[in-house]
Amino acid sequence: MCTVCGLPKELCICEEVAKEQQRIIVKVDTRKYKKEVTVIEGLNPSEINLQELTSYLKSKFACGGTIKDNVIELQGNHKNRMKNVLIQKGFSPEQIKV
Repeated sequence: MCTVCGLPKELCICEEVAKEQQRIIVKVDTRKYKKEVTVIEGLNPSEINLQELTSYLKSKFACGGTIKDNVIELQGNHKNRMKNVLIQKGFSPEQIKV
């Protein structure tokens, strides 16, 4: 049973509702040796499974990545394709700022 909505885990929609309310910021940072890192901010770790999302994005973009301070960092510049992938994953297009 879900502690938030009271439904069985198979029917729980809490994470789907939480995805609609997230304000996501996607930006590209440059690290030393001019390496680019795509940074995804604004995700609430208590509502969204960051580990699962990071694993999905790493496999989708075929890159390495990590979670630091509730921020997802992916190696390389994936800013142009990130919005479409997040929309496919169930996030609201109006809440994603690239």
